[in-house]
Amino acid sequence: MGTALALAERSRGRTAPNPNVGCVIVRDGRVVGRGWTQAGGRPHAEAMALAEAGAKARGATAYATLEPCAHQSPRGPACSDLLIEAGVSRVVVALEDPDIRTAGRGFARIETAGIAVTRGVRADEAKRSMAGFLTRQALGRPHVTLKLATSLDGCIAMPDGSSRWITGPQARAHAHLERSRHEAILVGRGTYDADAPRLDVRLPGLEERRPMRVLLSSTVRDVPGWTVIAAPQDIAPLPNVDHILIEGGAAVASAFLAADLVDRLLLYRAPILIGGGKHSLRDIGLTDLTEAHGRWAIVDARQLGSDRLEVYERERNEA
Repeated sequence: MGTALALAERSRGRTAPNPNVGCVIVRDGRVVGRGWTQAGGRPHAEAMALAEAGAKARGATAYATLEPCAHQSPRGPACSDLLIEAGVSRVVVALEDPDIRTAGRGFARIETAGIAVTRGVRADEAKRSMAGFLTRQALGRPHVTLKLATSLDGCIAMPDGSSRWITGPQARAHAHLERSRHEAILVGRGTYDADAPRLDVRLPGLEERRPMRVLLSSTVRDVPGWTVIAAPQDIAPLPNVDHILIEGGAAVASAFLAADLVDRLLLYRAPILIGGGKHSLRDIGLTDLTEAHGRWAIVDARQLGSDRLEVYERERNEA
């Protein structure tokens, strides 16, 4: 399952509206097929893995990060049917598919065919891997990541607004990797006017990944090459966007936090002090300090050159 999860990451931010799934076919202790959802959502991971395995799939175990789909599509057959036809003897899955077209039907179809099913293996990691798809299914909007690059004292720029560069090259490279894993990147009018950002991916081998550029502005209506929205809630209907990255600036970050639309926080901190610079946040609507506690859980921390990255996730009541 660890290999399947790793394969799923290859297509994160490229498969919407389909989930980014990974699949591994194992026979006699050897991997005979690997697959991950391809750009645009097809082929599915299971179809790719079974095609590679060929006849070796008979009697094998299939590991998939999401329940194999049960619905027919003009773009391809149901993966549960493909697994049955291939003759696998066991299917191991991390998560049930929340899509009402499958939602347990894939499991039922496979079990009816006499194939053993094991569920819930490394489910928490699969939830994190497919956060965009799951958020879209549960909340009807993209999964939102807020990126903040700050000094130790929480500043994002000098008093005059200059901000290049607060963090070093390793942190900036990691930020570009994050860009490649999102279908859209959003900035505010201030960042657009000050920086004229390209919002492209400048990493070798990933240059073709060009996320949708989204501008949050209540005054501008049409900007060539950009999708303009007037309020944070307007991200919901963005087409084929399951992951959106918020990059700037303080007003935009605060607006999304105040609307409780941030699901994940990337905090890059450089070992510098600025003092009277521009701070990363404005008012986010808290009226009591107790409201600030219990909202964020750290899920990752690492050193990137001289900078420190911490990753937090919003704690929400799933009930």
